[in-house]
Parts: sequence; C-alpha cells; structure tokens
Amino acid sequence: MDVVLYSTHCPKCNVLETKLKQKNIQYQIVEDIDIMQTKNFMTLPQLEINGEIKDFKEAIDWINAFEE
Repeated sequence: MDVVLYSTHCPKCNVLETKLKQKNIQYQIVEDIDIMQTKNFMTLPQLEINGEIKDFKEAIDWINAFEE
C-alpha cells in the first residue's frame, strides 16, 4: 500500500499524522508546496492512498476503518 500525506503541519495535518502513527500505517510525507500546487490541492491536508486522493474527512474515515 502506498500512502502519502501532503502536509504543511497545520493542526488538521498534525491530526492525520498522529492518527496514521496510532494505526501503524506506513506513509511518506510531502511538504513541498510546489508539488501540492501541481496537484491542484485547494485545501490541506490531503492523503493519497494508492493514487486515490482523500480530503481530511475522507482520510479520517479511511484511517478509522483501517484494519491491519
């Protein structure tokens, strides 16, 4: 599974990062604003799972439902 967190370390970004760690989900973090702009992100954080982009709410729902 390929998981990428696009983050500026805002409060919501930190919530997602904490939840990913709590569930022991391996992820990469991307902090490069230029990359985020090329993906046309209007809000952050965004979580990319196997190429599928999820906004904050969708990401929280996915993490909460995640089973190892």
